[in-house]
Amino acid sequence: MGYPVALSPAALMRRVTELLAEECLPPAFTPVFQDCLHEIKQLALHMKAIEQQLHQLSLQQEAMLRVQQIAGIGLLTSTALVAEAGSPHHFKSGRHFAAWLGLTPREYSSGHTRRLGRISKQGDSYLRMLLIHGARSTLVRAKQLNIRQPGQLTRLQRWGLQLEQRAGHNKATVALANKLARIVWATWKHERDFDGNYAQQFAAA
Repeated sequence: MGYPVALSPAALMRRVTELLAEECLPPAFTPVFQDCLHEIKQLALHMKAIEQQLHQLSLQQEAMLRVQQIAGIGLLTSTALVAEAGSPHHFKSGRHFAAWLGLTPREYSSGHTRRLGRISKQGDSYLRMLLIHGARSTLVRAKQLNIRQPGQLTRLQRWGLQLEQRAGHNKATVALANKLARIVWATWKHERDFDGNYAQQFAAA
């Protein structure tokens, strides 16, 4: 007989603590679970401390704060992107920035026929993962808003949902991550606040 536990770290720690208090686990394993629980708690505290440090750093960097306004771009993504890229002027355009992140499709063209394949997956895999997770989160929020207040969707959200209907969730997620990367570059370079109804127009520059 097993004990179901939710996936979140907080739920895991709460459930294991309950099981230990109720003495439901075999006595031989109790010290092991206590050690694991202590280690998880220490890691959680360490992660929280790092996030606080990143937050303080972002408050001193206008570029990081500006980029955090973009849908799907949070503290970790904004600080990692700005720190790793250094400057938007290192890239000729938003497409070059997205290509640097490995989010643009490989091209297989001949003559007048243009064929696009899977994304290149070149560049920093951690940054690419953060953007894809951010895009997935943006799609989920857009779906929720579309149910409650469909009239409040931005152009960017509508674009993502329409693409998901045509191409499926996974392809739409990657395409939206590509779009977010271009918007990050444009917002950063042009020093403009994010606008979900406008960003698509200048992100391709």
